[in-house]
Amino acid sequence: MSPQSLHAPEASPPPDAILNALPHPVIVISDDGEVIYANGAAQVALGGWIAGLPFAEIFPGSDESFERLIARGSALTLASKTHARYRALAGPPSAYGRVLSLFPDESATPAAIADTDELTGLLKRNGLNDGIERALVAEDGGAGRVAIHCIDLDRFKVVNDTLGHGVGDVLLARVAERIRSACRKGDCVARIGGDEFVVVQTGIASPEDAERLAARLVDLIGRTYVLSGHTVNIGASVGVAVAEAGNGPRDMLRNGDLALYEAKRAGRGRFRTFETGMDAALKYRRELEIDLRRALALKQFAVHYQPFVDLRDDRVIGFEALIRWDHPVRGRVPPMDFIPLAEETGLIAKIGEWVLRTACATAATWPEPMTVAVNISPVQFKSDTLVETVVSALAHSGLSPQRLEIEITEGALLEDTVNVLKTLHALQALGVKISMDDFGTGYSSLSYLQKFPFDKIKIDRSFVQGSDEDSEAILKAIASLGLSLGMAITAEGVETPEQLARIRDEQCTHVQGYLTGRPMPADGIHPFLSE
Repeated sequence: MSPQSLHAPEASPPPDAILNALPHPVIVISDDGEVIYANGAAQVALGGWIAGLPFAEIFPGSDESFERLIARGSALTLASKTHARYRALAGPPSAYGRVLSLFPDESATPAAIADTDELTGLLKRNGLNDGIERALVAEDGGAGRVAIHCIDLDRFKVVNDTLGHGVGDVLLARVAERIRSACRKGDCVARIGGDEFVVVQTGIASPEDAERLAARLVDLIGRTYVLSGHTVNIGASVGVAVAEAGNGPRDMLRNGDLALYEAKRAGRGRFRTFETGMDAALKYRRELEIDLRRALALKQFAVHYQPFVDLRDDRVIGFEALIRWDHPVRGRVPPMDFIPLAEETGLIAKIGEWVLRTACATAATWPEPMTVAVNISPVQFKSDTLVETVVSALAHSGLSPQRLEIEITEGALLEDTVNVLKTLHALQALGVKISMDDFGTGYSSLSYLQKFPFDKIKIDRSFVQGSDEDSEAILKAIASLGLSLGMAITAEGVETPEQLARIRDEQCTHVQGYLTGRPMPADGIHPFLSE
């Protein structure tokens, strides 16, 4: 006797071998409205093991009640909890219950099936909201706590752009499979956007249960995929929200989104759990975004310039352009506060172009061959017009290309190395110098030095200011590497004579820091040079 027959009345259900051979779903219902048997096709169609569940739980959106089904004993339309619609043929009463055969409803309207994602088979947003509602009701009934996991794929756009949307679609379907495999029976999984997924986790005993699932999701989704002969690596950021008293679907999704934002802000490829303080952080972020847009329109930004010195003759040979924002109420807003926000909102493209044009125009007034270095955001490198913008800035300012230095961080190379390298070669062909900023803090810096002949590498200040043996060894190794590759080496963040002496000993070619010159407005440069 099969396990499904445990809830059956005195007579046994038909043998599994017969019903499981049928291609369409078949279920058997007792007179009190309980599913007592489901063949294999029914388990696949209706979400797994359903024996012992009430008929009304499996078909909450039915056009007909169970009572009418019993009385009528004929064809009717049913809508399952996954929003799939079936034409159901009910057999006459029998010794082992009422047999119900299910067939896809060919007359279902687009609205009736719109809650199921065709690509992944997961729920869409409307079905998700219903799933959260049901989970919260069950929680109130003592079925355990509810948590939601808002999932956003990292680097998915690169797959679409480089391998095509066909491969991207296959990847989404594979991601959906991995998410399902991490979840338990009773959990609800939905796809609510291009690369956005949500899991409704039910029956948890503590927030730690939710965190374990979130860690599992980050791990599973981040494992390598082989698609159409291509090896694909993506990641996932997850925001977790555990239901609190009075929470509804909107509250849960909002809290999950807040936690997801924190996960992405922390560097992606990780999870964060919602905390009350995140609400205040989001409010601050929204207000800062409004002020950032206003600052761009009202020209509240300024460019300051910090000198870098050639250690071979202790001569100032150029300046790095650094953006400053003096807010009328907030005061000086640190770049680390508003630059990431500008990148997230896309405002960095306009801000970055303004800095580039301003820096070129200012540098054109300096004695030749003094140079200006401008940081270019990874977001700007994704633009197809970056090279055109640089050409335009040089032409309008009259600055020679050889006097412009573009600084790029490793973050620009991580997501789309091929296109970024193409852009870098185009800039270098103009005569513009290219340097890698914050060298030593990323994961693949050495491979990038092999792929592109940088003119300069800048050693991150953490290694210059560090006094431990590891920092000393890394500083020495980077300086030696740069010299062997014929690249200039700039040590950033030099603030003391001892640090300066140390980088001289390691044969760094350039130095930059408060010891040799603080950032200054454009009108302070000529007096500084005169001194």
